[in-house]
Amino acid sequence: MMDNDLRAQAAPDYAAVVLGNLSEPFPHSAHHTQVSADDRPTPEQIHPAFYTSFDWHSCVHMHWLGVSLVGGTPGSPFAGTTAAGASDGGTAAWVDAATEASLRAALGANLTPAKLAVERDYLLANPSWERPYGWAWLMRLAATCSASPDAEIRQWGTALEPLVDAVAELSAAWMAKAQYPVRHGLHTNAAFGVGYMLDAFRSLGRVDAAKACEDAARTWFADDRGWPGDWELSGQDFLSAGLSEADLMRRVLSADEFAGWFAGFLPELSTASRILQPVSVTDETDGYLVHLHGLNLTRAGQVARIIATLRQSSGPEAAAAAAVLSDALDPLLKAGLSGLESGDFMSTHWLASFAWDALGSVAELD
Repeated sequence: MMDNDLRAQAAPDYAAVVLGNLSEPFPHSAHHTQVSADDRPTPEQIHPAFYTSFDWHSCVHMHWLGVSLVGGTPGSPFAGTTAAGASDGGTAAWVDAATEASLRAALGANLTPAKLAVERDYLLANPSWERPYGWAWLMRLAATCSASPDAEIRQWGTALEPLVDAVAELSAAWMAKAQYPVRHGLHTNAAFGVGYMLDAFRSLGRVDAAKACEDAARTWFADDRGWPGDWELSGQDFLSAGLSEADLMRRVLSADEFAGWFAGFLPELSTASRILQPVSVTDETDGYLVHLHGLNLTRAGQVARIIATLRQSSGPEAAAAAAVLSDALDPLLKAGLSGLESGDFMSTHWLASFAWDALGSVAELD
């Protein structure tokens, strides 16, 4: 099983990815909807905080990765050390002091109240934009900053609070009117976005927004049975629709309730099930085909978190399901991590965030 040693080894490379992404405004994929012939803003004009990293949502989760590397988590190798000028010495970083200083400078230049106010206004003016994937990563960024022991990072969290207000409002309105969830394995997948928003809203003390996520999860997914795990893979997925749904439901059900639900949701699950098999990429330069690297990583992270919940259950189904998932975990993680070896921008502008997320979930399982 992979552990924190692998995160420590990867951290310098991932920090370099973050710094490279945050300093390169192009190439850029603009998702702005023009309302007139004159409505042709540059990315930096409408997204002064998040205009690099190829697209807005990738830039947001590159900021999350940068904060995670600076803010530290259990197992970080530089416990008790901080970069010169760090606010209160409460951070255990994953990188050396010089790299930490560079990350802090790059992140702090973007996470300012003035720049984030422009981002908030754009979200409110375009209520379905980046729904729910970009919202989810933005809330993860805010929650990670707000929970940090470091005063400088918490200041970034304070600057993000107006965006939390905006997403809490927008997401509640969306979930109240959405009769059906989006189930495919791309950005608009409902379960993936709602799951991470739920975690963040709970961490941030946004009780009403968290309840809206819980209610939507139960309405959309509580009665699901017999998920066709061998049929779900599409050629450019970076999410498992089935495992994303299970990863959400483990957040809203008790461990015993979830074990029973999961047994009915994937009743024929085995080590040979396609939903647990690693997939490969034939062209690292194809921005859609490389999504499959992300699929391996998101599956690995979701499998690890589901195992952790099943281990808390005393139900008869839990141990058998956990054993099957445990056999699948390392192959998925290793296949996903190999996706960063090419160094191609079509992978690196987003994949390192997914790798860090998966490694963290696996490390917590150990």
